Amino acid sequence: MGFVAPEIGPALAEIVLATGICIVMLVDLFLSRRLRGVTLLLSLATLTVAAWFAGAVDGTTLTFSGSYIADPLAKILKMFTLLIVGVVFVYSDGYLRERGLLKGEYYLLGLFATLGMLVMISAHSLITMYLGLELMSLALYAMVAFDRDSPVAAESAMKYFVLGAIASGILLYGMSLLYGLTGSLQLNEIAAALAAGDPQRPAVLLATTFVLVGIGFKFGAVPFHNWVPDVYHGAPTSVTLFISTAPKLAAFAMLTRLLHTGLGSEALAWQPMLATLAVLSLVLGNVVAIAQTNIKRMLAYSTIAHVGFILLGFAAGTAAGRQAALFYTIIYSIMAAGAFGIVILMSRRGFESDELDDFRGLNQRSPWFAAMMLLVMVSMIGIPPFAGFFAKLNVLTAVVGANQTWLAIVAVIFSVVGAFYYLRVIRLMYFDEPTESTPLVAGMDVRLLLSVNALGVLLLGVFSNPLLELCAAAIR
Repeated sequence: MGFVAPEIGPALAEIVLATGICIVMLVDLFLSRRLRGVTLLLSLATLTVAAWFAGAVDGTTLTFSGSYIADPLAKILKMFTLLIVGVVFVYSDGYLRERGLLKGEYYLLGLFATLGMLVMISAHSLITMYLGLELMSLALYAMVAFDRDSPVAAESAMKYFVLGAIASGILLYGMSLLYGLTGSLQLNEIAAALAAGDPQRPAVLLATTFVLVGIGFKFGAVPFHNWVPDVYHGAPTSVTLFISTAPKLAAFAMLTRLLHTGLGSEALAWQPMLATLAVLSLVLGNVVAIAQTNIKRMLAYSTIAHVGFILLGFAAGTAAGRQAALFYTIIYSIMAAGAFGIVILMSRRGFESDELDDFRGLNQRSPWFAAMMLLVMVSMIGIPPFAGFFAKLNVLTAVVGANQTWLAIVAVIFSVVGAFYYLRVIRLMYFDEPTESTPLVAGMDVRLLLSVNALGVLLLGVFSNPLLELCAAAIR
């Protein structure tokens, strides 16, 4: 049997991104600090071209010996991942420049992490999934320690690395068990072998549990969440912005590919586990966030609570649940970008603006950006007609439709609890006297993009049907 060349068309987004990384790396070597903006422009151009190729893929194609899949789910996740990474790069430029951290390595590490995300999104074998995960994770570890003069960042990076290595080892062990039980690395073949009625059910349950532990860590779900507040707090805010957004889309793909595609026949085993993780995340995330005085830590625990909602969609065990979880993940990434973008906007050299008290009287300093933060906070609460409301509503509808009303009740109760810490930010901005009189300084590009970001949260709520239809088409 002769060699059959793989079809590379569906993977052109990854190929373009990898090529762009090489070009950016070479060009950046010859740029002075004054011309560092060229690295940003090249990075944005690379992301734009990669997004164009990702959007040009139609239908479903398996290639590279069945280890890579291009389908509607991969298409929507890749396009939003590349878009959000581009937004993060624009937000980060001024922040890094003011602190003397504007180096080409930041964009290169971000592009490498993005490449890992794209590989994860299209992974159709355990090996491809793990390679993408490690490529993303190793780049993120380095990004957290990017500020080499900060002992807090170094400590956070070390904690992230150690816990991440343990989680990756557990995930890899679960994958190795699946390979041993089914004799295949490809997800569709694993699914077929498990559906055929493998008698070794305890071993399959053990493998599923290990896989869920690895996924839970990457999502930051309770009880695998310990790294989230420390890393969000200790990393430079531009890196926190990166970690809190695009990797969630890759983690969603990982959850879908491994559990639904590969372990779909074992749903009765992993659905209760996911429901437990979701409830724990909702409870701990919303309750502990109330006690935080640092907005980065508050948003970290808020992330944990939002992850609980995403996992609820999967725990429903239906296509409607996965569609709602996909919509929620996209909307959350957009909201998180807006929230951390405002934190970056308020920062300046020698001042991080990461305490809640720093938001006192923001309306008097900048009524427009106080309004933008208001939009993001109200959407995170889940008040109509903002996108966050429809994201939560769709998840709750799917859970109730799957006859798991008690999960919906728990989610509603702790969403009400979580409203407190979002409303506290709004109160500080509008009803307290400012502790700072320094005007907000940022380029017109950042101001414009932040405004579009925050207003987009409102528009995606008012006109949510097109995105909902895309999510429904991606998951059937």
